[in-house]
Amino acid sequence: MDCTPRLQPIDIGPVRLEDPVILAPMSGVTDMPFRRLVKQGGAGLVVSEMIASAAMVRENRKTLLMVQNSPEEFPMAVQLAGCEPDTMAEAAKLNEDRGAALIDINFGCPVKKVVNGHAGSSLMRDEVHAAKILEATVKAVKLPVTLKMRTGWDEKSRNAPGLARIAEACGIRMLTVHGRTRCQFYDGHADWQFIANVKAATRLPVIVNGDIDSLEAVDQALTQSGADGVMIGRGAYGRPWFLNQVIHYLRTGQRTEDPTLAEQYAIVRQHFEAMLSHYGEDTGVRMARKHLSWYSKGLPASADFRAAVNREADANRVRAMLAAFFLPALDRQAA
Repeated sequence: MDCTPRLQPIDIGPVRLEDPVILAPMSGVTDMPFRRLVKQGGAGLVVSEMIASAAMVRENRKTLLMVQNSPEEFPMAVQLAGCEPDTMAEAAKLNEDRGAALIDINFGCPVKKVVNGHAGSSLMRDEVHAAKILEATVKAVKLPVTLKMRTGWDEKSRNAPGLARIAEACGIRMLTVHGRTRCQFYDGHADWQFIANVKAATRLPVIVNGDIDSLEAVDQALTQSGADGVMIGRGAYGRPWFLNQVIHYLRTGQRTEDPTLAEQYAIVRQHFEAMLSHYGEDTGVRMARKHLSWYSKGLPASADFRAAVNREADANRVRAMLAAFFLPALDRQAA
């Protein structure tokens, strides 16, 4: 068996990614508890939730919690979204001071609220203004600045290769491309092959993103795109260990099993307690519900468990529900 690693390390300025397998920024998901869990399991880089630059500059309390980071996450990137170059620059400086290792700029979010504010993927329609944002952010900080975008606004304007050249000229150090246009949102399938055009247009490292939820998808995405690394988003839902499995596979060509059910139960409990500590009990229980639902997927009686836990507001009762759900499954497995 050929055990030559599929991916080589990437240097993003002074930050070296030995394994360019990256946790995607996901609103309401990639908070500090989840990022830390994924990084502990094994990930080349973790990225914060998308942060509105204007809210960061106002030092909005919720926003400050979103960019809070821990030493275990290093290197951690903070992703910023916004439409004003000066505000983006100031927000980048604030996050440099707060311990971010990288600043990532969002030109990919398809959500109407963001697009209507002339941020996210809307900026792919105005390359001149996009360049002003990129330049201002790069000049504002000593940290490396990266960019995440889509293939374009719609099928008639898939301008990611051209924007890649602009980004490189502005001093951006790495590109991530989600293989859909903005108008596709998350419909259809990511076009990994188109990302090869971005790779051909620039000397920068290019990361492929979109629909990477299995080792087969990792193989296909890298082969079709020629990318230097992969970014995994929804594929990590309920599987914070998946990035480590990808890294091991790309290093050795060998597959690793999922954690045992007992190990998964320990991970779920660790994650739940970390969320309570991070947010406080009331908010922590609410924020944990989606994660608990994802963890339960595929296990016996998971639908009943999800329906019940999504109605529960008391942390102690949630702990009891987790035990009542996982422990019988462990007993059945041991029998």
